[in-house]
Amino acid sequence: MSTDGDTTPPSAERHPALGPAQLKALAHPLRVQILDLLSTHGALTASRLADLVGESSGSTSYHLRQLARHGFVREVAGRGTARERWWERPPGGFTVSTPDETEDTATTLATAMVSREFENARARKIQAFLERSSELPTRWLDGTRLTTASMWLTADQMNEVADAWDALDATLHRFEGQEQAPGARPVQIHFNVFPTIDGKENPS
Repeated sequence: MSTDGDTTPPSAERHPALGPAQLKALAHPLRVQILDLLSTHGALTASRLADLVGESSGSTSYHLRQLARHGFVREVAGRGTARERWWERPPGGFTVSTPDETEDTATTLATAMVSREFENARARKIQAFLERSSELPTRWLDGTRLTTASMWLTADQMNEVADAWDALDATLHRFEGQEQAPGARPVQIHFNVFPTIDGKENPS
């Protein structure tokens, strides 16, 4: 199982798994929030990020530098000044893989924290949409789907569903790099398929 940092489908080429050092560097709620905002809104300054997260620009600047050290963000070339720098996500995403028994406790905790914070960010966006959808034009509401399917599946069937999502990767890949496209706005695409932990597998 994996969770993708920019909410696009998993791909071994485009979404390499984070190593222990990267996971530990990202394991801070504000850093995950900053990364998520850059993924959603595109390039932002430390001051604008500070406004969005309710922190000081000194705090967001510090966390941006730490994220940059590990390749999560980068300065926007040719934009900004020495006093006001712009930051962006590099192209592509990353995968946060489920830890296994060979990993140390710190890595396991970091993995859980990073995944949890990305999921919290998703939940905040859905809640904001539910509360403020009336502000959007109808053309943006027509394509909206918020769907949960609770089913009984075998492991092979669940893998089949996951494979169908992977096949959608080609379509999503076609739409990348449209931050400046006329008529485009940030959109979130969510997909989760996982076995419920408190469920029981039927005898074969």
